[in-house]
Amino acid sequence: MTIGPSSTPSPVPAGIPCWIELACREQAVAERFYGALFGWEYTTQRDPATSDGRYAIAALGSVPVGGLYRAAQGAPLGWMPHISVPHTASAAEWVEHLGGRITLGPVAIPDRGTIMHAIDACGAPVVFWEVPPNWEFVTGIPNTFSGADLNTHDGVAADHFYTKLFTYGSHQIGDGETLDYVEWLIEHEPVLYRYVMGSEYSLDTPPHWLVYFDIDPARGVDAVAGEALMHGGTVVIQPYDTPFGRMSILADPEGAVFAVIDHSRVAEGWGRAEVDDPYDD
Repeated sequence: MTIGPSSTPSPVPAGIPCWIELACREQAVAERFYGALFGWEYTTQRDPATSDGRYAIAALGSVPVGGLYRAAQGAPLGWMPHISVPHTASAAEWVEHLGGRITLGPVAIPDRGTIMHAIDACGAPVVFWEVPPNWEFVTGIPNTFSGADLNTHDGVAADHFYTKLFTYGSHQIGDGETLDYVEWLIEHEPVLYRYVMGSEYSLDTPPHWLVYFDIDPARGVDAVAGEALMHGGTVVIQPYDTPFGRMSILADPEGAVFAVIDHSRVAEGWGRAEVDDPYDD
């Protein structure tokens, strides 16, 4: 799927992931790692909101696939999906009404719309973006964004917050007890997922997003996991098969966790590997 140029006032429907962004410690290290792993190239823009005034736009070919920036000292690190809203001011009111809180903005960014950072009702950080009509963001092809899970300890709070905010449909994929894994849908098409963290996570693991990247079946998830190691990353969860495809959870050289998935390799049934908590330092 490509979110691309459009002449309409609202090119991206509300509730659709419209961008991904990595907050890192050393931007050059991150750029080298993801450039080697995914073939991304970068252009740098000035951004006074970042710690060093620089913001890197990652592109595959000529189309943007995400952003990277150096986070301020003490700020959270890692990958974050951004979700489209038609009006950030109205979304801010709803976020607070539904039990969330605003942590930044809304802030207008020249030529890039208006952005707002928040904490949702289950305690997870989230970014909302009112994008401009000429927005570009390619997804759903190899080496680009594939999807995202919201990993939480409170599925009820998360479901209530997001389904009310975006009128998502909600469908339980697991059994709701031993595996509480829900997809959120727009017009019967899944757009995001919510997972209640199981025993593989420690109880003090904070709510967080896990971003997935598509992998070319000809290359394979196992090969990508090995390449991540070669480039200084870590294999947090070894490749394994799921009903959605073969996947692995990796970390970059600074510890930012992400997932890779090959949707052509599907398996019957479901089971998350019993592994160490990827967010346990």
